[in-house]
Amino acid sequence: MSLRALIGPGQFLVAPGVFDMISARIADRMGFGALYMTGYGTVASLLGLPDAGLASYTEMLGRVSAIAGGTATPLIADADTGFGGLLNVDRTVRGYEAAGAAGIQIEDQVFPKKCGHTPGREVVPVADMVRKIRVACEARRDPEFLIIARTDARTAHGLDEALRRAEAYDRAGADVLFVESPESEAEMASICRSFDKPCLANMVEGGRTPLLTREALRQIGYRIAIFPATGFLAAAAALTQGYTALREQGSSAGADLPLFPFAEMNRLMGFERVWAFDRAHAE
Repeated sequence: MSLRALIGPGQFLVAPGVFDMISARIADRMGFGALYMTGYGTVASLLGLPDAGLASYTEMLGRVSAIAGGTATPLIADADTGFGGLLNVDRTVRGYEAAGAAGIQIEDQVFPKKCGHTPGREVVPVADMVRKIRVACEARRDPEFLIIARTDARTAHGLDEALRRAEAYDRAGADVLFVESPESEAEMASICRSFDKPCLANMVEGGRTPLLTREALRQIGYRIAIFPATGFLAAAAALTQGYTALREQGSSAGADLPLFPFAEMNRLMGFERVWAFDRAHAE
């Protein structure tokens, strides 16, 4: 089933955030309908820097290619503002699609952008983003490739302005509408009531939007919920626990750590094929 079909009327899709090949391979085995390549997590894991427009198109494309090439689950990939002007958007959409993504997310922030649940975000004029969406729709080769239009207007300009922008992006041809950072369940319901096209909920633990259950999100009217931070927040907590044990005890021996089994990690990374290959080609 295509990603477009998975978000059709009456459908609801949960997409976990993935940011490197370990997170992607683990999530890929779990039966999710889609994976979401988080910009925050990708920039953090690749560069150790904030999600503030610092990663280049080439760096992000490399991560799209690796994740899409190493997994079987459809991948939605964050492309920030499209990495420049209209010609950059054209190149970005073509590149992400060729790399194996099933959908791309483009937002209306001023470059350099900032993470959607942090302060200080500014947005471009509506007309500029409308042109980007039209170019994105023209650039894709496969009509099943999804164009997700995100507006960050809510925090600085209010919900009405965010809805006005989402309506313009809807008319421009976006397949999915992503109104970032609503601040109450009532606002979330208003967003979903306003559009016939699928709406996306961004569930960030500790973020500006209420963290809701799957059933609550479905009843409100969302068809997609991404959880971009769950993976890297869980990984950071586990690493902190493990490294703290090493620092305090000088060893992991006897430490009560929730470790992934080493043998299972070998299977996850594909060592069994390496060993089979070596046996088959042994002299």
